[in-house]
Amino acid sequence: MTTTVMTADTHDETVTDGIVLIDFWADWCGPCKNFAPVFEAASEQHSDITFAKVDTEDQRELAGSYGITSIPTLVAYRDGIPMFSQAGALPAPALENLIEQLRGVDMDVVRKEYAEQVAAYKAQQALEAEGENA
Repeated sequence: MTTTVMTADTHDETVTDGIVLIDFWADWCGPCKNFAPVFEAASEQHSDITFAKVDTEDQRELAGSYGITSIPTLVAYRDGIPMFSQAGALPAPALENLIEQLRGVDMDVVRKEYAEQVAAYKAQQALEAEGENA
């Protein structure tokens, strides 16, 4: 599989299933240009993974929603759950290591922990809202 362009309109659908790697980049960024062939080569080796690219100049709102302040930034999802985010161009061996780690994760444990974190966040938000209304 080769890389696919991700936009705000295709984001949610893209990250839902399986392993998804997202490369946030810009045309003027030298390190982004150096990372692009590494990302593309990995996409050709791992046809079961979605490799998405987000042009931060074209998709400013999407990049902003991730808090992207430095590019390239690589974000990884598995089954709709964010698993990894790091700025900087990864060398090929590090990208392969990340893919191996993502494949090896026990998603039952991750889903449970993620649900607990979401519930705790929502509870905190509710408490803060009550405090503002008091």
